[in-house]
Amino acid sequence: MKPAGRASGIGTSIFTEISALAVAHGAVNLGQGFPDFPAPAFIKEAARRAIADDRNQYAPAAGLPRLRAALAARWERLHGAPADADEVTVASGATELLHDAVLAVVDPGDEVVVFEPTYDAYVPDVLMAGGVARPVALRPPHWTWDSAELARAFGPRTRAVILNTPHNPTGKMFSRAELEELAALARAHDAVVISDEVYSELTFDGAAHVPIATLPGMRERTITIDSMGKTFSVTGWKVGWAIAPPPLTQALRAVHQFVTFTNAVPFQEALADGLAEAESNGYFQELRADYTKRRDRLALVLKEAGLPPLPASGTYFLLADPAPFGFADDVEFCKHLCTGIGVAAIPTSVFHLDPASAPKLARFCFAKRDETLDAAAVRLKKLRARH
Repeated sequence: MKPAGRASGIGTSIFTEISALAVAHGAVNLGQGFPDFPAPAFIKEAARRAIADDRNQYAPAAGLPRLRAALAARWERLHGAPADADEVTVASGATELLHDAVLAVVDPGDEVVVFEPTYDAYVPDVLMAGGVARPVALRPPHWTWDSAELARAFGPRTRAVILNTPHNPTGKMFSRAELEELAALARAHDAVVISDEVYSELTFDGAAHVPIATLPGMRERTITIDSMGKTFSVTGWKVGWAIAPPPLTQALRAVHQFVTFTNAVPFQEALADGLAEAESNGYFQELRADYTKRRDRLALVLKEAGLPPLPASGTYFLLADPAPFGFADDVEFCKHLCTGIGVAAIPTSVFHLDPASAPKLARFCFAKRDETLDAAAVRLKKLRARH
C-alpha cells in the first residue's frame, strides 16, 4: 500500500534516533530536552487533588474555563496587554498547537517563513498543510539574520511566519528591535505570526522576553503558543495553550477539535492551581536562578572537555562546536559521542532544510540533575584524551 504523499517524505525524528542510541549504549542523555529531576511538589500535589476529586471526564474542547481565565489574567499582568479567556485555547502540548495553527492558516501553495536552525516540527507541519517553507538563516555566534535576506523571504504568497523565542536550539532571545523589524514585514505582507514561546520563563542574565503579539499592530495577527512542560518540568503532562484574536482562535479550534478534542483534565486543573501558587511563592524567580546555575555548570563541563559553548540567554540548551576534534560533521560527532564516549547530544545541522550548508554544532541540554552533569563531565574528559 502506498502512504499519502504528505507522510512519505517525513522520516524519524533525530530526537528519537539519538535517544534510542543513548539507551542502547548506556549514554548520559544530554540530547533530548527534558528534565531528569522531579517536578515541584506543589504542582504534583495539585494534580493529585484533581484526581482525588474525580476530575476524570472531558473538559470543554477549548480547555477548562478557569484555566483559560487564569492564563489570560497572567498574560495581562506580565505584559500589560489585553487578553480574554475566550482568546485562549488549551490543547495537548505546544507541538499539537503548532500543528493546529499551521493547518488553521496555511493553504496549499502558501509560503511560511521559518528561521534556521529551526525546531524539527515546523517544516513538517508546513509540508503537511501543503505549504512551502522559506528558510532564513540565523548566523552564529549571536544568531542574527541578514535584513536583506529576511525581506527577500517575504512575497505575494507569504501567509505566515513561525517564530521561536527564546529560541531552540540556539538559546537566543530576539530583541525588541529584531521583533519590530519582523513585525513590520508581517504587517506589510498581511502575514500571521505563529510564535512558539514555550521557554518564555527560562531566561537568564536579565534578558527580557518580549512577545511579538505585544508590539503595535501585532495582536490581531499573532498566535502565541506556550506550555507548562518546560516551566514546571512536566514535559509528559502535555498541556499547552494558544492566545490569539477571535478569528484566528476560531480557526485554530476548528482544527484542534478533530486532532485531540481535549486533553487530561487533572493536569489542566493542576496548571490552574499551580499558576496562582507559583506567583505567590516565588517559583518563577527560583526557576530562573536554578537554571542559570545549571547552565553555568554545563558550560564549564563543556569548556573543560574542549567544547567551549556559544552564549545562551534563554531555553535550557547550549551549543558547542566540535570542529577541533576532526569529525566530518556534527552528525558523525554526535553519534561517536553517544556510542564511543557515552554522552548523547543533538546535531543541529538536522534543523536546516539543507544540512550541508549549516553550522556544524552539537546541542547539549542542561535541564539535568547535578549528578547527571557530573557523570557527563567524567565521560567527556575521555573525548579530549582520545582526540
